[in-house]
Amino acid sequence: MPETTQKNRSSKAPLIGLVVVAGALALLASVQQWIELRLLPGAATLEVLSVTGQETSSSLTLIALATLAAALVLTIAGRGFRRVIGVLIALLGAGLVAQGVSTLLDPLRRASGQVETVSGISGEAQATLVQSIDVSVWPAVTIALGAVLALAGLAVTVFGGRWKQGGRKYESGEQAKLNRAAGAATGDRISDWEALSDGDDPTDFDDEDAAPRA
Repeated sequence: MPETTQKNRSSKAPLIGLVVVAGALALLASVQQWIELRLLPGAATLEVLSVTGQETSSSLTLIALATLAAALVLTIAGRGFRRVIGVLIALLGAGLVAQGVSTLLDPLRRASGQVETVSGISGEAQATLVQSIDVSVWPAVTIALGAVLALAGLAVTVFGGRWKQGGRKYESGEQAKLNRAAGAATGDRISDWEALSDGDDPTDFDDEDAAPRA
C-alpha cells in the first residue's frame, strides 16, 4: 500500500478524536462565565452580574452537542456521507467562531437579556446602567476551538473518502457477501466468522463467487 494512502487512512482516529475533544471543550466553555458587568448602585437588583456563555446564546450548547453527535456518526458513516459530515463540522466550527467574536465586539448586547432580567430595562438605555464590563478568556477559547473544528471538518471532507469502511456489519447484504467471498479467498478468518454468524457456510461458493469451491 502506498505510504500516502496509508497516512490518509490512519488520519481517521486522530481527526475524530480532535473533533470530540474540541466539542467537549466547547461544551465546557459554554457554561463558564463570559461576561461580568458592574452596574451602577440602585440600577438593578444586583450590582455585579455574571453571564455565562450559554446565557449569551443558547446555540453555543447546541453547537457543542451537535459536534459530539457528528463525531459519533463519523465513526460509522460511509465514504460519501463522511464528506457531508465534514462540511457540517466545519460549519459548526464557524458558528463557534462567530459566537466568540460577537461577544468580544459587543459584550453588552450579548448580555442584554440578563441585564433586562435584573433591571427591567431593555434596548440602548441599558448602557446607562453599566459602570464597567469585563470579558473573560472563554470567548477567545471558543474562537480557537471553532477554528480547530473548521480545519478538522475540512480535513474530514478531503481525506474522509479515503478511509477504510467503519465496519462490515454496517454494509449492505450484497456488499457484505462479496467482502466475505474475497476474505475467504485470501484466508480472512474474520470474514469466516462473520459468515457463520449470518448462517452461511464460508467454504461454500457458487459459480459466480470470486473464489473457487474448496
